[in-house]
Amino acid sequence: MNIRQAVKMAWKSIIGKKGRSMLTMLGVIIGIAAVMTIVSVMSGYAAKTMEQFSAMGSNKITINVYSYVYTEDENGNMVPAGKDYFPDLYAYCKSIPQYIVGITPEAYASVNVVYGTKNSANFQWDWETQTGQRAPTVYYVSNQYSACNNLTITQGRDLGELDIERYNQVCVLGSQAAEAFFDSANPVGKVLQLNGQNFEVVGVYAPRLTGSDAQSSFIDNFILLPYTAQRLLGGERIESFIVKAKDGVSTTEVATRIRGFLKGLVDPATGDSYVSPDDRWQQSMNEQMGMISLVLGGIAAISLLVGGIGIMNIMLVTVTERTREIGIRRAIGAQRSSIVTQFLIEAAMLCGIGGIIGILIGTLGCYIAGNLLFQMTIYPSASVTAGALGFSVLLGLIFGSYPAIKAAKLQPVEALRAE
Repeated sequence: MNIRQAVKMAWKSIIGKKGRSMLTMLGVIIGIAAVMTIVSVMSGYAAKTMEQFSAMGSNKITINVYSYVYTEDENGNMVPAGKDYFPDLYAYCKSIPQYIVGITPEAYASVNVVYGTKNSANFQWDWETQTGQRAPTVYYVSNQYSACNNLTITQGRDLGELDIERYNQVCVLGSQAAEAFFDSANPVGKVLQLNGQNFEVVGVYAPRLTGSDAQSSFIDNFILLPYTAQRLLGGERIESFIVKAKDGVSTTEVATRIRGFLKGLVDPATGDSYVSPDDRWQQSMNEQMGMISLVLGGIAAISLLVGGIGIMNIMLVTVTERTREIGIRRAIGAQRSSIVTQFLIEAAMLCGIGGIIGILIGTLGCYIAGNLLFQMTIYPSASVTAGALGFSVLLGLIFGSYPAIKAAKLQPVEALRAE
């Protein structure tokens, strides 16, 4: 018997008992569909997370230079001991332009923002219903903040170096903050009151994310002030900074250089420093996604194991039902290898058909889950699809081996006696 004849016989056997064949394939169908959906959805989640990381800027290095010793100033306020490190850090970063795109402080300004009847103190956001307004985050920054965070001006202008040097009372808004205070009107030229001080809006940044992603992340709900405005509005000394490297290779080099520079600058008796490339968060996220995918994939693989056992069981039943047929074939000269081949092909076809149905269901599941969870269309990759089909066929060969070998070992005389 050749392979073509064995395939035809296997197909006739499967079609001849449609109900039993479908129930046998059910475990494989569920397992393949579950594995494909889980892997694809986790890939979509990782891609969505990386999209948000990318929107906030790549090749960034976060620097914290802080004091854990405080002293009392002439007004009786507790202030960090030691010097202000930003001028030295800024000068050092400017000395290595071959590696660095920009550097900026990033400090929160605890201020109340008012425009007309709108007051940020009255903004409230309900996380459960995803409704309301959230007060914008106000930062003290330099004129290089936009370069460090992938921001582009859509109205007006950006903060300039002269705004820093001249202590100009100006601000630039993120798109969500602009909408919160000005709705659809052009904010440029309008004046916001921050803790009672007037700050002119000179520009608005384009949104980095849109739709529900932007609404849930509030990534563009901010107001930027020149860091020199701190002398007017107050706040603790700026100890957090962002450095933007030119590329991924430069990021590692810059982080190493800055660590060495700060080690010699910061007095260990009064403070410390922390330098962290932001790609560590991305790497950590990828590792977590990989672990979650493995765990969920392992759970789904149990269905495949159950399906494989079902294949073995039904093939053993098939051997029992066709014992006399096997005896006749052996009596007229059929080799044991042809008997093994026939049953292996039938088992592989059962699992292969189940795998194809599972792939179709899994693809539909990916499409539905992607649109419901991430508002994006997700389809299984070609490698995942091919792997799922190949694994299903392999499953049939593995679990069909024992029944096939058992059938081949039947003695012709004993098999012919079977009823």
